Amino acid sequence: MSVVDVESLKKNRVLHLCLAITFFCSGLIINVIQCILYLTLHKVNKPLYRRVNKVLTYCIFSQLSFLGDYWSNTTVYHYVDKDVYDKYFGKEHAFCIMNHSYDVDWVPGWMVCDRLGMLGNCKAYAKSATKYIPVLGWCWKFGEFVFLERNFEKDKENIHQQIGELADYPEPVWLLLFPEGTRFTPEKQKASVEFAAKSGKKALKYHLIPRTKGFIASLPRMQGKIHALYDVEVAYKEEETKPTITNMLMGKSLKAHMYYHRIPMEEVPKTEEGQDQFLRDLFDKKDRMRESFAQTGDFFATSGVERVEPFTVPRSTLTLINLVFWATVVLVPIAYCLLKWLVTGQFLAFGIVVGLIGALYVMMTKVIGMSKTEKGSSYGSSTPKKTN
Repeated sequence: MSVVDVESLKKNRVLHLCLAITFFCSGLIINVIQCILYLTLHKVNKPLYRRVNKVLTYCIFSQLSFLGDYWSNTTVYHYVDKDVYDKYFGKEHAFCIMNHSYDVDWVPGWMVCDRLGMLGNCKAYAKSATKYIPVLGWCWKFGEFVFLERNFEKDKENIHQQIGELADYPEPVWLLLFPEGTRFTPEKQKASVEFAAKSGKKALKYHLIPRTKGFIASLPRMQGKIHALYDVEVAYKEEETKPTITNMLMGKSLKAHMYYHRIPMEEVPKTEEGQDQFLRDLFDKKDRMRESFAQTGDFFATSGVERVEPFTVPRSTLTLINLVFWATVVLVPIAYCLLKWLVTGQFLAFGIVVGLIGALYVMMTKVIGMSKTEKGSSYGSSTPKKTN
């Protein structure tokens, strides 16, 4: 089969539906296993539960990593000192501070973690409502993600408790925070600039003003347990393929440029005022880097940040094996039953399953639509209240 034929196949909606069926059905199977273990093993042996759940979580997350690594052949360029990468990455707990600028800025992050062998231990702050969503939301719940309710008094208590739990994990964990609170859009950036003008803070051109309360509330429980903060900036060149889920499903290759700076926790200020300014200074640096990247295609040309040369890391074969395994487990029995019911005249059962598949297709289309930046959350589109 020629390259052209393969690229055409990747645009086939039937194959997209097969990927969605595999993801949803395998995810539900894994969710059931996670639930049983959460109600039993988690109560008597947390370290063992967390090791087992890391594998189960990997089985779900890896299918999305497959979308980047194998389906769209996306390339991730790592901008970090190679010695630092080899010594620390994937070998320590880390608090990751990342920009939230694209529909799929999380995909290259998961691809990076997949290569480090720690995809199953990727954690993040998420809206509380997401834990009720089947597959990913339930997986996050059993994976002890930090859920937020947009009520700081409640969130502060939950942050303290959950970070204490994550810091005790037996294997390295990366905890991701998007301090901007929502994805960047021109409308939200305008509101952010207005807020900066009213509050006397410096406006940002390529990011939203960071919300510092969650960041500050997270730091006390990390002391002595989480040893580094990773400043992460992801960018795509405007003239290349637009970074969207739709383009990835269509097999269009993306090129993600990811900058990392490892900051030892000892260098983070101890006072809340100092931590507030630390995060704002971090985003000022991020904005200078993004401006340089937007104008020159290079993070370092005009930003004043010390240059590091990019490198790539080979993708994991296990990602492909995982997808093939679950596709076989899910699709073969479904195809067999549909064929059997059609041949034997069991049209009711056949119709029910076809109807469910049709509903899943509609759901897949809706989810893809919701993931687009211009259709993102309205959170942040109005001028935020003054904080800190």
